[in-house]
Amino acid sequence: AALVDAEHSSGEYLVKGKNVAAFTNKEEEEVHTTDVVPYLLETARREHGALHHEAPNRSENVVTDGRLITGQNPASAHGVGVALLNALRQSA
Repeated sequence: AALVDAEHSSGEYLVKGKNVAAFTNKEEEEVHTTDVVPYLLETARREHGALHHEAPNRSENVVTDGRLITGQNPASAHGVGVALLNALRQSA
């Protein structure tokens, strides 16, 4: 969510053309937050040009695109951590 409006110095959204995972609109509906959150993350990322990849609700889904590592939901937390550690090891 932190990167949803982040832009490059060129003005293009950081997620444009990037493969990402995020809490899906279906997951938002399932937990009854569509009327509470300021925007639906999946929709916002798609509008900003991201290539959204989703797994079934509440399933682990980690997507890495270059140095960008994203997870779909809390079930993805461990996988995101592993991907981050692997990325740090490769850059060392």
